[in-house]
Amino acid sequence: MAAAASFLSTSSILHPSRSTSSTSNTRLSTRATFFSFPNNCNKPNHTISFSCSADPSPSSAASTDEPPATKPLIELQFIGTKPAEDGSFPVDMVSAISGEKLLRNIMLDNNIELYAAYGKVMNCGGGGSCGTCIVEIMEGQELLNERTDTEKRYFKKKPETWRLACQTIVGNKVNAGKVVVQRMPQWKK
Repeated sequence: MAAAASFLSTSSILHPSRSTSSTSNTRLSTRATFFSFPNNCNKPNHTISFSCSADPSPSSAASTDEPPATKPLIELQFIGTKPAEDGSFPVDMVSAISGEKLLRNIMLDNNIELYAAYGKVMNCGGGGSCGTCIVEIMEGQELLNERTDTEKRYFKKKPETWRLACQTIVGNKVNAGKVVVQRMPQWKK
């Protein structure tokens, strides 16, 4: 006697939204079909089919005519360590969203030199234990977080403007402004 055979077939399709808005809504539709074969027949005797879909319509979503709120930006200027031929120091400028990144990560993401030769090889990777990412905040110190306990221990006899880039959060998610950073201030004479 042949055994009964059955199987369930499902398929899901992700449809992109046809909306022109910047938000990406998608529609998911799923179809499932169950087939059951009797013991001695190759044709299904029961077919159950259903499908469901979720399609957020613009009328059901809360619509506003206001553009999405922009996050405050911190403008950063990084003063180089070696003067150019005319005696001026090169300046790298970048912007960062307030309160989202450490100064170290901003510098590394934008290929701004952070470490001296020794620090490039022997840094702690942002743990605050090596002191190779020292910077001096020339302007905009009020836009940064307060010195951490690690920095307070490390900079007991150093100027208040000196910070570890790996411990310095740029902004606090609500403030905006300009921060001027001197790279490797220990090189200044």
